[in-house]
Amino acid sequence: MTEKNTADNRTLLKTEEYLDLFKKSQALLDGHFLLTSGKHSAQYMQCAQVLQYPDRAAILAEGLAASFRDLEIQTVIGPAMGGILVAHEVAKALGVRALFTERENGIMRLRRGFTLAPGERVLVVEDVITTGGSVREVLAVIQEMGAVPVGVGVLVDRSGGAVKFGLPQSSVLQLKIQAYEAEECPLCAQGIPAIKPGSRKV
Repeated sequence: MTEKNTADNRTLLKTEEYLDLFKKSQALLDGHFLLTSGKHSAQYMQCAQVLQYPDRAAILAEGLAASFRDLEIQTVIGPAMGGILVAHEVAKALGVRALFTERENGIMRLRRGFTLAPGERVLVVEDVITTGGSVREVLAVIQEMGAVPVGVGVLVDRSGGAVKFGLPQSSVLQLKIQAYEAEECPLCAQGIPAIKPGSRKV
């Protein structure tokens, strides 16, 4: 079932095996959810449920890191909150440092004394993307500091591959989960209350 990467003796899983890790962790939820993007959906991938298990987090990170090993990455960076653990685990798999960005007064920034050097080669990672908005904010931070974004990695691409960043890009899973604008949401039309399952306040 697994695939052995003989170049570095690491074991990678097949797509269905990665999906099984999420299912075992009860990370794929059904209901009526308000997404970070502002859209609504009947399903939500709560990556924190699988990342709470260090062994599973390491397996997922190794699968993601495998796509970027030849890019001479110096730093991995992810947006708070969802990207923090992903950045840490992917950086560990790549043997580099991990940083995270935070919003300050609604603006994505590097804080806590974190810095990037001009020309530093940076991989951006995230737990889940729907529209890719948070990733684009992180890319802007990297470019403003004169560093070089060299790739984007996500655990779960909810867009099914539709969102592109103009860089080498990889995901552990691609899921085409329907998302609706609020005024077009059939769940709202049925009067089903929407909940905000993520880490950011509505």
